[in-house]
Amino acid sequence: MSKRLFVKGNEAAAMGAVEAGCRYYFGYPITPQSDIPEYLSRELPPLNGEFIQAESEIGAINMLLGASATGARAMTSSSSPGISLKQEGISYMAGAELPGVIINISRSGPGLGGIDASQSDYFQCVKGGGHGGYHIPVLAPNSVQEMYDLTMHAFDLADLYRTPVMLLGDSVIGQMKEALIPNPRPVRELPAKGWAVRGKSGAEQRVVKSLFLGDGELEAHNWHLHAKYQVMKEKECISEEYETADARLIVAGFGSVSRIAHTAVTMARAEGMKVGLFRPVTLFPFPEQALAQAAARAGKVLVVELNTGQMVEDVRLSVGAAAQVSFYGRPPGAGSLPSPEELLEVIRKNYEETAR
Repeated sequence: MSKRLFVKGNEAAAMGAVEAGCRYYFGYPITPQSDIPEYLSRELPPLNGEFIQAESEIGAINMLLGASATGARAMTSSSSPGISLKQEGISYMAGAELPGVIINISRSGPGLGGIDASQSDYFQCVKGGGHGGYHIPVLAPNSVQEMYDLTMHAFDLADLYRTPVMLLGDSVIGQMKEALIPNPRPVRELPAKGWAVRGKSGAEQRVVKSLFLGDGELEAHNWHLHAKYQVMKEKECISEEYETADARLIVAGFGSVSRIAHTAVTMARAEGMKVGLFRPVTLFPFPEQALAQAAARAGKVLVVELNTGQMVEDVRLSVGAAAQVSFYGRPPGAGSLPSPEELLEVIRKNYEETAR
């Protein structure tokens, strides 16, 4: 059994990247994610890897694009404004079908914002923050262990589907310390990278591009990407349920706020309320079917987010007319994290309404 370590979430993500075979990192310092480049700047060179602090976030994402085109496992990380600057490069990578891992330890906004815990980047990450109508898989860890495990999973997803993959966390998940068991990366059969640019060899010259100018080429490429996203929806949804089997009210939350909601649901159960928790782990593809089934049994869903309402839109689309959906949000600000007692009061009010 692997030994337990006591590390930050950011450090766990960096450790997971190294275990997954990442040997190239390109980034730019910005709080609250700077522990990631700090760790990798120390650990990659002894592994014959490369760490480059780029001149900007724009430079970093395009370095990731170039390294990925050679078939290397590579990653970048940033926080919200930095991810905004990377969006054009992410769109190019999605269009060129290049794998790579991007970690967003989000901060508050809009604008410069601050380093308070926030989930206001949901739209940016899940809906395709750049141009062109693309999607990328988005994973939302809620623990130090998941920062490690899901980073490894992200590299496998990236290679399996030839796509950028994003981990979305915040200052709570990135900065807190918990026990971590650094298990080896699970073995997953992945396709060979026959597309990778290797330089000209005889008559063969591989080309990676997102520019399709031939008659009908771009339309066909977009339908190809769309079909890939549909496969992701069928095969790659991940969610977690707690006490949902007999629940009359489902609390839905992702990332850091789901931890608080878990405690609040446990407190509600102790008071005799039949309440459960539904946690999406993949934000894209969103676990629509699993949520719809849980919601149909319960009849009501309470969505809790650290914003003014973003994931709640995907919850409503998933649930449809099968259940009533209500929302409780806490946008970022000083002391913006709700307490379990605060969420319990919101749960109690919503639960009482179900009994009327």
